[in-house]
This record gives sequence, C-alpha cells and structure tokens, in this order.
Amino acid sequence: MSRLSLTTLRDVAPGVSRPGYDPAAIATGVVHFGPGAFHRAHQAAVFDRVLHDDPRWGIAAVSLRSPGTTDALAAQDGLYTLAIRDRDPAWRVIGAHRRWIGPDGGAEVSALLADPATRIVTSTVTEKGYCLAGDGTLDMAHPDIVADLNGGEPRSLIGWLVQGLAARRASGARAFLTLCCDNLSGNGGKLRAAAIAFAARRDPDLARWIADTAAFPDTMVDSITPASDPDFLTAVAARLGMDDAAAVQREAFTQWVIGPHDLADGPDLAAAGVTLTGDVRGYERAKLRILNGLHSSLAYLGLALGCQSVADAMAVPALADFVERLAREDIVPVLGHVPGLDADAYTRAVLDRFRNPAIRHLLAQIAWDGSQKLPYRLLDTVAAAARAGRPVARLAVPVAAWMAFLDRAARTGTAIVDPLAARLIAASVEGEAAIRAGRLLAMGAVFPPEIAENQEFRTAIIGGLRMMEEGRLHDLLTRS
Repeated sequence: MSRLSLTTLRDVAPGVSRPGYDPAAIATGVVHFGPGAFHRAHQAAVFDRVLHDDPRWGIAAVSLRSPGTTDALAAQDGLYTLAIRDRDPAWRVIGAHRRWIGPDGGAEVSALLADPATRIVTSTVTEKGYCLAGDGTLDMAHPDIVADLNGGEPRSLIGWLVQGLAARRASGARAFLTLCCDNLSGNGGKLRAAAIAFAARRDPDLARWIADTAAFPDTMVDSITPASDPDFLTAVAARLGMDDAAAVQREAFTQWVIGPHDLADGPDLAAAGVTLTGDVRGYERAKLRILNGLHSSLAYLGLALGCQSVADAMAVPALADFVERLAREDIVPVLGHVPGLDADAYTRAVLDRFRNPAIRHLLAQIAWDGSQKLPYRLLDTVAAAARAGRPVARLAVPVAAWMAFLDRAARTGTAIVDPLAARLIAASVEGEAAIRAGRLLAMGAVFPPEIAENQEFRTAIIGGLRMMEEGRLHDLLTRS
C-alpha cells in the first residue's frame, strides 16, 4: 500500500478533506516545540484553517527528545490525517507542517528562532518540560537548566526561547509571541517569569528587554485526544486507501483560549475558532469545576455502579441526571461571571461530550490522584457555595463516593494511584462511616478547615457513605 505524501495526496479516498491550499507553497511563521498527538490534533488544525486564507503561518515542528514524530512527518512531506471521532465522524488531511526538526537539528532551530518571519512559538512539552520547581518558578538546579546556563546548544525549552529572543534583540527584530499550550494554570505568566529568570543569569539587559517587549499570554486548551494505537492506524489506512504513520484522532469538541497580546498583522486565530479573552483564568475555572468536576463525579460514582467508561456512566439515567443537576444547580451558580462564556451552553457541550460513544475514557484513570484533583475540581465549588449561603449537600455526594472508593481499595487490598495513597488507605481501613469520614476530612492536605468543619457538608458525606454501604446508591442519586 502507498503512503500519504504530496505525491499521493490526489489519490486519497473520496470523503476525506484535503488542505484548501498548496502545502508545498506555504511559508513558515510558527515554530512548535513538542509535536505530539495533541499538538497535531489541536493547534495544527487551527493553523491549517488559517492557511486557507493566509499562507504565512506554516509550522516548523521541533522535537527536542525523540525523532519519532518528526521522522514520520518527514516521510510524508508533513502530511497526516486528523480523524474526528464522534457520532458524525470526519476525516481531514492536515498540511500545516512545512519543516520537521529532530534532536540533531539545533542549527536549523536557531536559524528559525532568529528569523523575523517566525512570529509565533508554541509548545506542548508537558508540565515537566518547562523545568519548573514546585512553586512554579524556574528550577535553577534542574540538570537541563544548569547545562544551558553553562553555554552550548540548549537542552531545555527555556534555553531555546531565551537564545532565540537574544538573537532577535541582537538583530533588532521584534520578539516572537510565545504560547504555552500545556494544561498548566497561569502558563504564560510562569513561562515569562522562567525566561526572564534564566536570561537574568546570563545578561540582565536581555532579561529587561524580554520583560519589556516579549509577550507570553496565558492560554487554555481542551480536547480529548486518544493515542494512535495500531488498530486506529489500520482504520486510517482503510479509510484513506493508503498508509499514514502520523495520523491522530480527537473528539469533535476543541477549545483554545488565548489571553491579551499584541501581534501586529498576525493570523486571524479567532476566525479559526480560537477564543481571545481578557479572562483566561475564568475559562480555566469553568473547565476545572464543570468539565473536570463532573468527570471526577462520574468516575467515583460510576465505578461504584460497575461502569468502566464515561460514556458507560452517562448511559445510567440516574447518574446522568444527577451530574446534570450538579452542574446546573450547584456548580454554575457559583462559578462567577466569565466574559464571553455561556456557562449553560458550555455545560450542554460537556454533557454531550461525555455521551460520545466513539471516545472511551476510562473511569479508573480519571479516578487517579483524587487527593490532588478534588480540591480544584469539587472542593473549590463547595467553598464558594458555602460562602454564598447555598446548599452543599449534593456537592458532598461525589466526595463521599471518593471515600467509598478508598474504602473498597482498603478492604480488597487494591493499590490506588495517588501521592497520598498510604495515608488515604490507612484512614479508610476500619471504623464506621462517621469515623472514616472524620479521618479523611481531617487531612488538611485535601480539605481546608472551612470545608472540613462545615456541618452540612460533613453530615451529607457521612449520610452518603452509609447509603452506599447499604447498597442504596441509586436512591442517593435520585433524591440528591
């Protein structure tokens, strides 16, 4: 079977969308670090739309660690398939990447970052790729940062950004716009501070220039992007009529929110579906409390009902009704105003995403690290509701389900994935519901005092635990 490339593009099967531009004729205006599946399914799809009308915004894909993705793109002239996995599936060939640079391409990366035609630098290198310490500042003791401060070709993303900005300053060119696209709260501000701190160790004047001229707006991204496993790649080959080793898949829903910045004569990202706002934190809050809060609720309640995936859990009418009430009657009313966000429409979209049969999101995986997730996903809403004088009993139900999850693990000797696993299991080993709940509520690393001491919340937690132990979870869901 032939392989997807510029030569074979014309032979792609009917019904698969092709680029509305000549991929070989576009310029490079974006450098992206970390061209994994999420980038290729998300940011690259946005620039693919922009390129229909503006050929300046082709992407140079840079991999600092592994050549696997860049080699696959090189073999296919940068082309790959994006499969939209939903009730109405769609297939689209993306042609936005014009360069693909592996770990040995440092000279080319340096030239691109110095080139005034490169106006935007984006990144999806995971949270650890930014070399930050626990407090969100640059970890000066990180081995890659230590090496980069000593000179030579950079090893870290921070090192590359500062080297590129230094070259722009030296030549009199404008600083590029830097967009961190990883799920890191306040990502732009943290990346900006890290770049300035790094530069200050080498050239205080450069640090001041970066602080004065370089933009690092906060961003938020969202779209479920399952891995491209062999079964998926086989399905792509059957659909295209040719092989595609770089194909990616995602759900239909996608969100890219970018904070204030000034990029004169830049790409029309808004026309391509990007949300430009002065309140990225508000969108983060909505995602954490609505999307992630409901995800965790479905995980612990769904597992108690014997469900395996989010879609399975949403197929249980009592549970689906419960999480919708939780969102509309408890979470949204205390979310706070977010300019440009229709919270009711966002809630509808989230619930619809959960019902998507083409995305199999495992509840067991969502249940990982509950002690780290619940404070932001559910307990912040509990605190907001309590301060507003609103009821918190329904919000206590998924937290009680988390405690029941810990109890089952303690009784069966099942390992859980959580940095506090040993303490959580020890607190859940013995004693009736009120005793076990009291031990867990006393864990200040999870429950702040204003929540742990809220009598309505405590009573609802204990009552929920008892009903679940009595096999009355369905009654708990329908009456809450």
